[in-house]
Amino acid sequence: MPYTPGPYLALGPRVGLRAFSLADAGEFTARARESRELHRPWLFPPCTEEAYAGYAGALIGDPARAGFLVCEREEGGRIAGFVNINNIVRGAFRSGALGYGAFAHAAGRGLLTEALGLVMAYAFGPLELHRLEANVQPGNAASRALVRRAGFRLEGFSPAMLFIDGAWRDHERWAVTAPEPGA
Repeated sequence: MPYTPGPYLALGPRVGLRAFSLADAGEFTARARESRELHRPWLFPPCTEEAYAGYAGALIGDPARAGFLVCEREEGGRIAGFVNINNIVRGAFRSGALGYGAFAHAAGRGLLTEALGLVMAYAFGPLELHRLEANVQPGNAASRALVRRAGFRLEGFSPAMLFIDGAWRDHERWAVTAPEPGA
């Protein structure tokens, strides 16, 4: 997995991952507004620069979180989506929970699939995590397909797990663990 100095933390053939920055507010929120129809009712990324400042600031300043902007390499680095690792626990657990989304212009092009592979390599490499979990609403077919393609396994069902869009929503628990050394 190629890790590079400079703006990208990891590079794939079509995307690069870089850390969130407060300077990305304008582009991120414009893409989020353009993508409302795609995201609803599953996802509610910040659509104003003020909301983005709080969202990105929490990712930047919290050691229990890592946020990655997914950028298109051939498009001058334009933001295609994001992948966050939340609730990072160290010690014997070494685990984190994923949150992610593609923006409308990038949806269905495989960019988030590539990015998720890069995030997994980064999580299991430099971040030294052992497990990643993705909690997906059962009706979100695109998200279920994404984690399945990435090698996650379905581990269970959690009724009324997360409060989203004014109600407690059921979620499927998908997870993947780091490859065994030498595997």
